[in-house]
Amino acid sequence: MPGLFQNVATAMFLLLGQVDIPTIVSLPISLWRVFLLLVWVYACLHLVQRVEVSPLVPNQYKSLLYVVTLFAGPLVFLGLVVAETQKADGSGASAADFLQRIRGAVRSIWKSRKQFVTDESALHLFDASGKELRQLYGHGESQSGDRKFLDLTVQIIDHALQQRASDLLIDPKDQLSYAVRLRIDGTLRTVRELSGETCRAVINSIKAVSSMDISERRRPQDGAFTAKKGGTAVAFRVASAGALNGEKLSIRVLNQSAGQITLTDLGIPDRQRSLIVSAVSKPSGMVLICGPTGSGKTTTLYSMLNQIDRYTHNVITVEDPIEAPLAEASQIEINPRAGITFAKSLRSILRQDPDVICVGEIRDEETAEIALRAAQTGHLVLATLHCDSNATAIIRLLDLGVSPLLLSSGLSLLVSQRLVRKLCKECRKPAQLSPALLQEFQQKGIDTKNMFEATGCELCGGTGYYGRVAICDLLLITEELRTEMAQNGAISEKLKTEGDKKGRSNLKSEALRKVIAGITTLDEIKRVVG
Repeated sequence: MPGLFQNVATAMFLLLGQVDIPTIVSLPISLWRVFLLLVWVYACLHLVQRVEVSPLVPNQYKSLLYVVTLFAGPLVFLGLVVAETQKADGSGASAADFLQRIRGAVRSIWKSRKQFVTDESALHLFDASGKELRQLYGHGESQSGDRKFLDLTVQIIDHALQQRASDLLIDPKDQLSYAVRLRIDGTLRTVRELSGETCRAVINSIKAVSSMDISERRRPQDGAFTAKKGGTAVAFRVASAGALNGEKLSIRVLNQSAGQITLTDLGIPDRQRSLIVSAVSKPSGMVLICGPTGSGKTTTLYSMLNQIDRYTHNVITVEDPIEAPLAEASQIEINPRAGITFAKSLRSILRQDPDVICVGEIRDEETAEIALRAAQTGHLVLATLHCDSNATAIIRLLDLGVSPLLLSSGLSLLVSQRLVRKLCKECRKPAQLSPALLQEFQQKGIDTKNMFEATGCELCGGTGYYGRVAICDLLLITEELRTEMAQNGAISEKLKTEGDKKGRSNLKSEALRKVIAGITTLDEIKRVVG
């Protein structure tokens, strides 16, 4: 051991010029000094990082040691090791004890570094200001009880992401228990049950990171937060409401990858895709996507925007909320508290020289009228509407007070959409059709050899389905239909009786094509289309 300290001291004296270098080594003095200086500087910078995670350094002295270590890093590190050794032994230590202490310190530093890397790859929840969930509880020094609930909260969110859930619901079953459910591929699954005390703490954690009032449990509230894991970020929208036996929480997982989805990815057939591409390639007109909640309207809207060259077109969107970033597009988020509504935003957009306007949802007469007038005056407008079919979309716009003439001149294409679950390819099996159904298919000339039915395996969670695909009914507004809409005041009654039936039959036929191709099942299209 004395030889070790002697070598270290000799190297220090060499650097400081206190030893006659030619008596030790016969190399040029300047090169050795530069080399030793570089080694010393590197060691100091490296050991500054080690001080930060070193268990030998008390927290109250870390700031001071950062500065000292920049100039005398190795000396500080060896001094800490010796001090720790003397403190533990009460006297001098043998060479074996000294080496054992160094090895222990190195192991502790490596363990801390490994833990730091692991934390970087874990899921972290952040509020709107960028503050991490654990910092909201005691600035990162939460008690063991709080830490347990925070870990459980992160675990629930992480599990929802791993299971590809679109929604996470926390519902009170009674005063003593809550159910945690995930909506996966459009259907709900109960994944766990928690005690009332535990789940209320989890709800408070989610409300806190969503910037919601945790003391208010009856009044409905809205909030949002972000989760980051490695280089991936996912946005969440949260809604709470008082319910029988407790508080209900609904968390929507926003589809951040929607900005890269294309019409081909949605599974839309070529003949329908060509009609959509033709409509969004026109300089004006409105393409309206309709369907119930959860039918994938926003995703289809983004896929249409991806068909447009946004480098040569001024694309402006109005959304509530913004679900995914779109490159080379201006995205405006609705905020009623700040007075930012769809109607007010559309008026402002029309003064910004837009080529393409995207309306997240048409909810009132004013928004519908402004959007249709924009489509009539040389702008391409893409919008969504909550309704059951193409026929009911026209009826609803007329009921909102839009004039038939404006409606006929603005609309260019209506798209009614549903989402059906795709069969799990790992466990699907040939369908066992009844003799009557088999005979019916044979009479219609339908080949049943590629029809399958769901079984269930570990990959699909025992459901037999994995992922979803879109089925669409397209209504192209022809000149004949445009004239009829503008002149015939009773078209709404005609659409109610004939149009709705035709739309449903179109959706069924499109869904049946997916069954014949072995993509989904007859039971699934009955569940979705009826």
